[in-house]
Amino acid sequence: MSKILILANSSGGLYDFRNELLLRLLKEGNEVLTSLPDTVRTAEIAAEGCRVIHTPINRRGMNPSQDYHLLKEYKRLLKTEKPDLVITYTIKPNIYGGFLCRKLKIPYITTITGLGSTFEREGLMKKLIVRMYRAGLRGCECIFFQNAENREIFRNLGITGKKDRLVGGSGVDLTRHPAEPYPGHQDDVTRFVYVGRLMREKGTQEYLTAAQALHDRYDDRVSVAAIGYCDDDYQSQLEEAQKKGILKAIPFQKDIHPYLREADAVVMPSWHEGMSNVIMEASATGRPVLASDISGCRELVEDGTTGFLFEARNAQSLIAAMNRFMETPLQERAAMGQMARKKMEREFDRQCIIDAYMDTIDTVLSRRQDKVQ
Repeated sequence: MSKILILANSSGGLYDFRNELLLRLLKEGNEVLTSLPDTVRTAEIAAEGCRVIHTPINRRGMNPSQDYHLLKEYKRLLKTEKPDLVITYTIKPNIYGGFLCRKLKIPYITTITGLGSTFEREGLMKKLIVRMYRAGLRGCECIFFQNAENREIFRNLGITGKKDRLVGGSGVDLTRHPAEPYPGHQDDVTRFVYVGRLMREKGTQEYLTAAQALHDRYDDRVSVAAIGYCDDDYQSQLEEAQKKGILKAIPFQKDIHPYLREADAVVMPSWHEGMSNVIMEASATGRPVLASDISGCRELVEDGTTGFLFEARNAQSLIAAMNRFMETPLQERAAMGQMARKKMEREFDRQCIIDAYMDTIDTVLSRRQDKVQ
């Protein structure tokens, strides 16, 4: 039996998008430990047989004192547990966990779930992050990338491990998100929904602008909703928009499938993505998607076939896409949703993604066992 430690920054993300990997690891007789900073999904993860260890992480800030404490906690955890393999997700677990694994000679596998805005701008912060990534991933057994653009950026910057592999994001659970009949709302209202954190880099300002524009044009023929945590300073704007009837602000939901089922279309105005899980889940449900024309979205949305693409960071382009959808007949909308489902079945079934991870994990563990013997 091998001991496998997973470092991540969200129990919700681990359970919602990677739980099938946890179950496969457990099914094959491994001891699985998860290091997580929150309790959103830890009860479910523990009930399946994983050991949950609480490790605080400041997900968004770069506070030297907090990050040093995280580094110390990871070091203590690795020395105490002595795992046979470590799997890391997101920037701080990837960098700090990877660096320590390399120093302690523990095999590790990393997933790049997205790059964020730091890689879009030149400057001291980008240089620092690049150096940290190089130090963290240099000894990595395999770096999993979720889109080809991210992999090319890392290669050009000299951020490499022993090997890398491209997968279709986290894939989508086609059973958990079954195809649903396209809604034929009796009230003749077209329902748009956004799911995700409400913050600048997710296109929140553009979405609020579009909600106002569609409300002005279509009045009560359109409904625009946003589901998720408010990370940045948008709370007052959201409250004002809701008071005016422009936008419905819905708190974070553990299960978004009922909301996807009721939606006519899902909107993803993000500035950057690794590979959008929301788009995959919406498409699997059989809903057209309106998304930014960026890596991590364009691989999932076929413009004019499964939804519409628009220019990122451009509210007018988003408005045009939403207006275009408003003028699309019901039968064409339903056909888009059906094509979206077929694309997910054909290209993004999560079981295929898990197979790719297990292939790499089995190879690394087998090689480690040979060294021990």
